[in-house]
Amino acid sequence: MSEVEKKTDLATVISDLEKVVKEKPENVVARHHLGLVYRQVGRIEDAIFQLEKALELDNQSMESLINLGAIYFDQGDTKKALELNEQALAISPKMAEAHVNIGLIRQHQNDVAEAIKSYSLAIQIDPKLITAWINLTSAYTMNEEDAKAVEAAREAVTLEPDSAMARNNLAVALYFKGDYAESKQNLEKAKELGYSIDSRFVDALNEKLG
Repeated sequence: MSEVEKKTDLATVISDLEKVVKEKPENVVARHHLGLVYRQVGRIEDAIFQLEKALELDNQSMESLINLGAIYFDQGDTKKALELNEQALAISPKMAEAHVNIGLIRQHQNDVAEAIKSYSLAIQIDPKLITAWINLTSAYTMNEEDAKAVEAAREAVTLEPDSAMARNNLAVALYFKGDYAESKQNLEKAKELGYSIDSRFVDALNEKLG
C-alpha cells in the first residue's frame, strides 16, 4: 500500500469512527480507537480528548489508560504518564506492559535502579515480552552492569532473532563487556535488518578491533 493509499484509508477510518461517536457518544470502544487513529496521524490534542472521554465513560479501560499514558510520555509529561500507568496497575497488577512503561519512565528520569525493578517485574509476568528484555538491556548498560546487559540482550535476540533493536543492543552490551568481534557481528546484523547505526559506535568498535 502506497503512502497516499494509507492516508486515504486512515481518513476513511477517522470519518467512520467520528460518525459512530457522533451518533453514540457513550461508545467507549469507538472513542478509544478514534483516539488511537488521531494519534497515528498526528492529531495529538484530539487523541487526548477522545481517550480522556473514553476514560470518563469507563475508568477501568486499561487500554485507554496505557495509550493515553504513552501520548503524555511522548509529550514529555512523565508525571501524568506515570499516574496513568499506575492506575492501570491498580486495576490489573499483572499487566506487564504497564510495568514496562513505568520502567521506561523511571529510566527517562535517570532512576535506573527502579527501571530495572519494573522491567524485571514485567518479565516475571511475561517472560516472552521482548520490549521488557530490550529495555532491561539498556538499563543494565546505563548502570554499567555489562554481564547482565549481555544476558538480557541475548534473551531478546533469542525471542526475536530478526529484531534490529535487540541486535543493536546486544552489540552495544558486548562492546562494553569487551567482546568486540561478536559485537561487530551483531552490529552488522542490526544494520542488515534496517537499524540506523550510530557512526560513532562503529568508529569506536573498529578502533578496538584494530
